Amino acid sequence: MKKKIVLAYSGGLDTTVIIPWLKENCDGDIIAVCVDVGQAADWRAIQKRALDTGALACYVADVKAEYVEDYVWPALKANAVYEDKYLLGTSTARPLIAKVLVEYARRENAGAIAHGATGKGNDQVRFELGIMALAPDLEIIAPWRTWDIKSREEEIEYLEKRKIPVPMKRKDSYSRDDNLWHISHEGLELEDPANEPDLGNMLNMTTPPEKAPNKPEYVEIEFDRGIPVAVNGKKMDGVSLIRALNKIGGAHGVGLSDLVENRVVGMKSRGVYETPGGSILYYAHQELEHICLDRQTYAFKQQAALKMGELIYGGLWFTPLREALSAFVDATQRTVSGTVKLKLYKGSISSAGVTSPHSLYNASIASFTTGELYNHADAQGFIRLYGLPVLVRALMTKGKKAGKASGKAAKGK
Repeated sequence: MKKKIVLAYSGGLDTTVIIPWLKENCDGDIIAVCVDVGQAADWRAIQKRALDTGALACYVADVKAEYVEDYVWPALKANAVYEDKYLLGTSTARPLIAKVLVEYARRENAGAIAHGATGKGNDQVRFELGIMALAPDLEIIAPWRTWDIKSREEEIEYLEKRKIPVPMKRKDSYSRDDNLWHISHEGLELEDPANEPDLGNMLNMTTPPEKAPNKPEYVEIEFDRGIPVAVNGKKMDGVSLIRALNKIGGAHGVGLSDLVENRVVGMKSRGVYETPGGSILYYAHQELEHICLDRQTYAFKQQAALKMGELIYGGLWFTPLREALSAFVDATQRTVSGTVKLKLYKGSISSAGVTSPHSLYNASIASFTTGELYNHADAQGFIRLYGLPVLVRALMTKGKKAGKASGKAAKGK
């Protein structure tokens, strides 16, 4: 009896090659699984391609809502960013894809899961750590680490020899990954960090900032416990809300990031990311936290955000530490509710006002006008105690200098 292999299938060049390769080298029945996390795709055409290429079956799992609620929102609430710029678009989707693959492997009684990630990338780590965490008994097949194919050109030749239609042109554009949250671009001129990105030919959902409208646009985001729930007064589910903000932000050229990043496997790589809606939400969420969180909580949360970004980027979603950090973040979000107004203009985002029923900002205290809650004279005692270590050190240093000076004077006598 042939073993069943569940394949993470996108319909692109790599996974189109993998189906016949698995049949020839692993003697198994291939169950292709497409995971819909909001990427632009013709799923019917992709299903047909999988079946025509030799798959026994091809399923499409629509998990957009789960992706937003269980993966994007936790990252947003944490303000998780990787290396100051990357809003974790691909990184947040991979653990969910791994989870779906495991679910289909169990349903189909499959003994192995295959993926098309290369041996140089982050995705092999993210897929396999997810599978290992959820189904340690399943075999993992990564053809890019074992086959003799060394390039896209050789993949195309592999398909042409077998008279299988090639799902791309020989001279295609950038290597891209897209989902509801973002689009990433790699390759071509980006492989040399000295080159400026060719935004005019590259971007898919974002207007180059210099071509954005000359008039700014204002947008209001309402949050409930750290989760965005409305845009411009209109309540929306998460998927619709992100799509609406992608359209608004994309029109004004916001959310572009050009980053030379450190991959999990050790090398540096360069990518340009489009995250218009996500950038708006991160900015708005942080503005709201500035008035809703006390100093100590906000400061510690900044440290947690850095670690959360590292964990998500590195594929460590299904780990006790990530879960514990998310629990901490959720506790901080109990008072992060309110409305943030932002101004979008030619690639920039700026605050135009923020309100919250849980705001810790008190005008009578913050105002330059002396009020009942704040006595300027109280600052003297506070500064004296707060600066006591500074004072003690200064006195000690002064005393030592005085002692040395008197010693020199005695020797002079």
